[in-house]
Amino acid sequence: MLALLFCLANGDTVTALKTTPLNAAHYALGARMVDFGGWDMPLHYGSQLEEHHAVRHASGMFDVAHMSVVDLHGARTRDFLRTLLANDVAKLKTPGKALYSCMLNETGGVIDDLIVYFVAEGRFRLVVNAATTDKDLAWLQRHAPAFGVEVRHRTDLGILAVQGPQARAKVLALLPSELASAAAELAPFNAAWSGERFVARTGYTGEDGFELMLPNAELEPIWKKLLAAGVAPCGLGARDTLRLEAGMNLYGQDMDESTTPLETGLAWTVVIDATRDFFGKNALLNLPPTRHALGLILSDRGVMRGHQVVMTAHGAGEITSGGFGPTLERSIALARVPLAVVPGDQVSVEVRGKNLRARAVKPPFVRNGKVLVNV
Repeated sequence: MLALLFCLANGDTVTALKTTPLNAAHYALGARMVDFGGWDMPLHYGSQLEEHHAVRHASGMFDVAHMSVVDLHGARTRDFLRTLLANDVAKLKTPGKALYSCMLNETGGVIDDLIVYFVAEGRFRLVVNAATTDKDLAWLQRHAPAFGVEVRHRTDLGILAVQGPQARAKVLALLPSELASAAAELAPFNAAWSGERFVARTGYTGEDGFELMLPNAELEPIWKKLLAAGVAPCGLGARDTLRLEAGMNLYGQDMDESTTPLETGLAWTVVIDATRDFFGKNALLNLPPTRHALGLILSDRGVMRGHQVVMTAHGAGEITSGGFGPTLERSIALARVPLAVVPGDQVSVEVRGKNLRARAVKPPFVRNGKVLVNV
């Protein structure tokens, strides 16, 4: 079933939302579907709260096939990525090893945040955000010819994330034996593959698990098998509360081309040394940040949301992502605040015309099922 978005500008224009290979499976489960950046995606399957807790305590699965797999081929692909990424792929020495990085423009702004996997010398794989796919591909293709790199957008592959303390065991039981054996030995931020089946021990929830990159036709069969094995289907709502508790940035909210990694809590992903130049390096060296990212825990009753003003003893800041953290049972947020603000400082947040008390903390709030901050 294709969901349709009716555009009223001309009275009769109808534009189909993009769908993943799991679209019919979502409707079959009665998911509440929403337009997510032009994609027909599940918000939840009945209870966002239950989905959140399923991932923290057992296992849940997310359709992330709207995100894009991009394969890079060519003898100088490593040099290409050392120029394009703020993190340094020179760290990737073992096939399957992964690296998180930002891809910057000339002024140090974040074009996208992504994961890069080392497959073999001359072969790397990127996973990029859905909303930035078109501009990412344009940027890659603009600079690839100088390095003789071929850019392949793998629209034939989709991604399914299975997360939670029981997630790996659930997935391993369903994989072909050879791939299961290799995947069972993976350390975090590593991948194994067999043919076009690619299994990465990565995720966006703060819990252990796998991200499966599979041929599109294989997504629904394994989805159904995981469902039968007791893995909870989870939507965008739970994905957002989980990543917020894990202190993970969301592109378009916590960072974009108007911000640098140094302002968004991602300085640890930037490698600046004399061995290479990369897009944005000079800007980062010459324009030191005046703001940085911290977490907030609300002391008063209420819910913090994006774009609310944060008032501190050192000037104003702004919430970039906020909401209710189900694991902590209170409102939490990520905020961009003056550099002088440090964890432990008391601040106030303007929520619906009221100044509510909050405390600055260092994210993450929750990882691997454990609360890491005092509430």
